[in-house]
Amino acid sequence: MPGKPRRDIEKDYSAKQFAAKLRRFADCVETGEPFAIQIAGERIRVPKGARFNIEHERDDAGEEIEFQIKWVSES
Repeated sequence: MPGKPRRDIEKDYSAKQFAAKLRRFADCVETGEPFAIQIAGERIRVPKGARFNIEHERDDAGEEIEFQIKWVSES
C-alpha cells in the first residue's frame, strides 16, 4: 500500500490567528493530549510522543525561526 503523498505547504496567518493556534498547541503539549490541526484542507493529528525543536536560520535574504514538530507517521 503506498504511503501518503508528499507535501510542503506554508500558510500565512494573522498575529491573532497564529497566537490562538500556538496557545491551543501549547495546552495540548502541557496536558499530554494529542493535537489536531487542519492545514490546506487536510486534517493532521500530532500524536503523543512527537518531538519538538526550534530552528533558527540566517542568510543574505533574512532570518527565520521554525517551530518544528516531528513524528513517524503510522501507515
